[in-house]
Amino acid sequence: MNRRRFLISLLGLLGTTVLVSFVYPLARFLAPPGGEAKGKKVVIKRSEIPAGSAKDIVVDNIPSIVINVPDRGFIALSRVCTHLGCLVEYDKIKKRLLCPCHAGIYDLEGKVVSGPPPKPLQKFVLMVAGEDIVIG
Repeated sequence: MNRRRFLISLLGLLGTTVLVSFVYPLARFLAPPGGEAKGKKVVIKRSEIPAGSAKDIVVDNIPSIVINVPDRGFIALSRVCTHLGCLVEYDKIKKRLLCPCHAGIYDLEGKVVSGPPPKPLQKFVLMVAGEDIVIG
């Protein structure tokens, strides 16, 4: 193999590698997410979440939180901030959810109060059945 043929082969290999490294993420972005993990229900006991407190859980591979809001009951929200995907934290004293990355603030319903988040937090369907809370 002469030098020219080797360089052309090497250039073809590098070009293919670059093309695949751009096309594969684009295809994964455009393809709908897989449904194999969807639909799983999470069951927790009501006694685990006293009034005014919260419990971190994972629903369909999404970090989430269940909050026992006094006088309103339970609510299940995604902890993933809609701005850049940081995990929001529950502030029990101020009764709000705070994103530590860019100071996005959500109320206990998941609605944006202030900061850069463009939309509210994702809510999960929640049902209280006796002493159990079923999410999902």
